[in-house]
Amino acid sequence: MWHGSRGSRVEIHGDVETRVRTAPGPPSTLAQMSHDIALLGATGFAGRLTAEHLAAHLPDDASWAIAGRSRAKLEAVAQAVADAGGNVPQVVEADVSDATAVRDLAESTRVLGTTVGPYVEYGEAAVAAAAAAGIAYCDLTGEPEFVDRTWLRHHAEAERTGARLVHACGFDSIPYDIGVLNTIKALREAGTDEGTPIRVRGYVRASAQFSGGTYHSAVRAFSRLRESRQLAKQRRAAEPRQQGRRVRGLSGRPERAPDGGYALPLPTLDPQIVLRSARALGEYGDDFGYGHFAHVKRLTTVVGAGVGGAVVLGAAQVPPLRDALLRVKTPGEGPSEQTRAKSWFRVRFHASAGEGSGARTLVTEARGGDPGYTETAVMLGESLMALAYDDVPKVAGQVTTAVAMGEALLERLPYFRTL
Repeated sequence: MWHGSRGSRVEIHGDVETRVRTAPGPPSTLAQMSHDIALLGATGFAGRLTAEHLAAHLPDDASWAIAGRSRAKLEAVAQAVADAGGNVPQVVEADVSDATAVRDLAESTRVLGTTVGPYVEYGEAAVAAAAAAGIAYCDLTGEPEFVDRTWLRHHAEAERTGARLVHACGFDSIPYDIGVLNTIKALREAGTDEGTPIRVRGYVRASAQFSGGTYHSAVRAFSRLRESRQLAKQRRAAEPRQQGRRVRGLSGRPERAPDGGYALPLPTLDPQIVLRSARALGEYGDDFGYGHFAHVKRLTTVVGAGVGGAVVLGAAQVPPLRDALLRVKTPGEGPSEQTRAKSWFRVRFHASAGEGSGARTLVTEARGGDPGYTETAVMLGESLMALAYDDVPKVAGQVTTAVAMGEALLERLPYFRTL
């Protein structure tokens, strides 16, 4: 039997009274709840890590919930949190296939986070519910198709209700989005004015393993390139054109990296997010360009990456081969704690302001541990807490991490520095 409404019970041993943390039971209805934060998908690999981070770092008086389709699995997460001495969440059953349950969850909280992917298949209900409820929303998507579809379907509603829809709050795309914001801040502090052209190139290195969920998202994204391109085209046609400023992506060709080795263009969601931040924030200046690259040390790695990528991309277009690829990893699987402890990421941002011999140059860096899971859980958890508790900009609609909470994340996250 559960005791206590805020995750604790009192035990008396002789003359000593002790308060013991427990996982709380369900209230009568969701309407009786009022959470600061709700986390959907808390029993998945990334979701559990995010729940553990929140439990360890939320204020003692914070009210929060974990949600998913299996009460038994959710209660196991809540009990593990209780045993570790963290802030114990309320348990809420909510399946993403049940739009009513997800809407009720959104209406019971101020900030909704979700780790349920692939988002193009399972993400729609949470975004729609957050937009309608006028709350803040965060996810871990790296899927351009999903982000564009969200903008087309829910951006206007979110602007109307005051909702903030913030995608890519993990390794996709916080190190790059907030890393470039930190670079711009360093250039401004060095005296660069807003009329000076700025060029930034980000070079990514990492050593890590993917979870089953991330792998499935990538394979399905490869299989839907045509749909993704169509949605991107629709979004470009519908978005207002910017006047008076120039923001663009830089060269998409392989090149020598400034720190040695080779730079391969990364056509991921990350540079799209950076450029959207630049279009929205005047401090990026009147003429801004960003290029996004994988940094590899050996030419053989370049060739291998190209061949391997082509094979996976081709196989993803053929249903039987795609199904075979999907069977390689199971959603919910992820690297062990020992493997994650050895993993790392580093992003170097090489910036120049001005042209020719008089250009000002500087290098900044984002650096951390296991990018896909340990640090992604920190990034999502801190994003949720920033939106719940920090003095962040009062923006609405689909916005980037830099626009929604840039300064707050620079203060909360330990990754960023100027070299």
